Amino acid sequence: MDKLAGRAGATPQRQDGKRGMSLSVTQRKHLERRLLDERSRALRTLGRSVAESADGDEQDRSGDLTSMPLHMADLGTDTMQQELDASNATRVSRELAEIDAALERLYQTPKKFGVCEDTGKDIPFTRLDLIPWARTCDHAEK
Repeated sequence: MDKLAGRAGATPQRQDGKRGMSLSVTQRKHLERRLLDERSRALRTLGRSVAESADGDEQDRSGDLTSMPLHMADLGTDTMQQELDASNATRVSRELAEIDAALERLYQTPKKFGVCEDTGKDIPFTRLDLIPWARTCDHAEK
């Protein structure tokens, strides 16, 4: 068993009377590091996306003198790629907002970090290690 995940055995009682095990200081530090790493990754991804968009359009990059594609399918491919890039940038932006919100929760109310917003139960550490900005446990999402 992972040393951060805690010890096997009976689940202790929390101060609020619910069953569960709140995160240790070591686990919170680990999750803070994971959140900061994921934040850096998201910022790099957005930076690349913005840099690629700022480099000009496909016509500029390819050196074409005309914007008229040789074939209509080329125009469709270019449009599809632009939409895919925009969709990915939107997804990463939303993820970055979730990460920032998780960091704020971790700093503002560290004892409540890792508690499901829907059920009030502890979110399993293994889930938080995979998705450190998770707000809910698996049971709440189903």
